[in-house]
This record gives sequence, structure tokens and C-alpha cells, in this order.
Amino acid sequence: MTQKAKVMMVDDEAQFRQTASTLLRKKGFETTIAASGEEAIAILENTPHDVVVLDVKMKGMDGHEALAEIKKIAPDTQVIMLTGHGNEYSARNSRKLEAFDYLIKPCDIDILAAKINEAYAVRKTGTSRTEKKVKDIMTEIDNYSSVSVDMTVREAIVKLMSSLTELVSSNLIRNAGHRSLLVFDEQKKLIGIISIKDLIKGVRPFYLSLPKSSMADSVRFSHVFTGGWDGLFTLQMKELAAKKIGDLSLESPTMIDENANLMEVADLLFKTQKTRLIVTSGQKVTGILREQDLFFEIVNIVTR
Repeated sequence: MTQKAKVMMVDDEAQFRQTASTLLRKKGFETTIAASGEEAIAILENTPHDVVVLDVKMKGMDGHEALAEIKKIAPDTQVIMLTGHGNEYSARNSRKLEAFDYLIKPCDIDILAAKINEAYAVRKTGTSRTEKKVKDIMTEIDNYSSVSVDMTVREAIVKLMSSLTELVSSNLIRNAGHRSLLVFDEQKKLIGIISIKDLIKGVRPFYLSLPKSSMADSVRFSHVFTGGWDGLFTLQMKELAAKKIGDLSLESPTMIDENANLMEVADLLFKTQKTRLIVTSGQKVTGILREQDLFFEIVNIVTR
């Protein structure tokens, strides 16, 4: 029989704690209730719980005070703050006091159940205590190939090819520039990334990117005629190669802090549809994190 997570619902609103407790039992949790921080602590002193769902604003001992005391008497118990009075200061304070998470009412019961399951997994396996951060899997900035804005696209292509060749010959998968180059300005400030995708984008004539109702529609059949697109790629590529990198329209890089966790990486890569993120420490660029770096860690997790 699968062991159920033992959950305590702590809230001074009787109807809310009873309703939440009932719904959580239907989700498969073993639940108890407490009407105050003091009562919750008294219960924990005699009966261990895996997860405590704790209101912040309560009469007597508030949620932060209760959290601090819970962590003293039951440090492995995971605490999820659930409040209708959330704010940035309260969330940060809860994190300092080692709360597992901080949720805002009204909260969908499926989200609360998912968070309880995550907290329960952490209690049983200690996963969050060993999980790597961005800085642990990134490629350091000094190990990634770069170019300056005053270089030509031709020079960038040669450098990119050199980087790919080095990747193949030396097998330094984690240290060589991979399919892209970092672009810095005259003050050594990172302004963007140039990739193979950018070269493909840049070689296309401007009118192919116009809205269909505009000039682009005028040339939609040109490619089927002899002389229409024949040789056009070579002509456009030579023109592009002569340009300065600074003349290209490069997207601003997406940043992530070096201390961010891996779920933040996965979420940001998915939301932005990027294949790489720039890693920062304060205002300083410290590295680059590519989707393959995250994949290597995925392999490490599922095979270790």
C-alpha cells in the first residue's frame, strides 16, 4: 500500500481549513487541522507531519513566527505558506525561514496538491538539497567564443566554423562555442548572440519578411521561374558577409541569474523558445547556458 503524505492544514478561518482539509483527503492525503500557530506546534511536538500548509495572518502567533518555531522542532517538515495577504516582503521572509513555497489564496486545489506532493518528495528524498544551480551546469564565459560588433559577418562565420571544428576534434562539448558566438561592443558589453539561425535569417531578401498583404505577395511565385531565385542565395550571402556584425539586427539576449534553479531554466527556455540563456551575477555576465547543458543534467538525473 502506498504511503500517504501526512499534511496539517493551519488556518484561523474554520470553514476554510475544514473545506481544504476535506478536499485534500479526497486527493489522497492524510490530513489534520489546527486553528492557530500555537496549536500546530503542539501537535507537531507529539505527531510528526510531512507537510504543513500554514496561513500567514493569524491571531496570536502569526505564520512567520509559527514557521520559525516549526523549523526548530521539526526541521525536515516542509512548510507551504498559503495566504490571502501575500506580498514580496512576506514571501522573501518566508524563504529566509526555509518555507518550501508561498502560495496566494484563492488557490486551486490541484495546484496546492501538486505543491504538497513536491514538498513530500523533498522530505523523503532530499532532492532540493542536492539539485544543481545554473552556475553548476553553465559554460563559463571565458570558454565561449565571441566576436565584436566591428568585425564583419565573414569573420564571424570563420570563427564559428573554427569553433565547430574544435568541438568535433577535441570533443570538448561543455567548453567549446556551439553553433553561436557572443557579440560584445567596444566597451566589452554583451549586446547579443549571433547564431547559424541568424545567418539564415540575414541571407533572406527583405521583401520575404514583409506581411503577405504587402510586397511579399508580389514575389510569391518568383522561385518557380528560371532566374527568379537561382543564384540569389550566393549573391545575398556575399552581401551579408561584407556587413559589420553591428549592422545586423540581433535579438537582446535572455538573462538568468547564476543562482537560479533548474526549473526556472526549463520554464524560461520553454516560454521564450530560446536555445540558450545568458548567465549573470549582478551586472556581470558569467556564462552561457544552452539547452544541451540542461539535457546533459537531465541524462545525469535519470541515469544516476
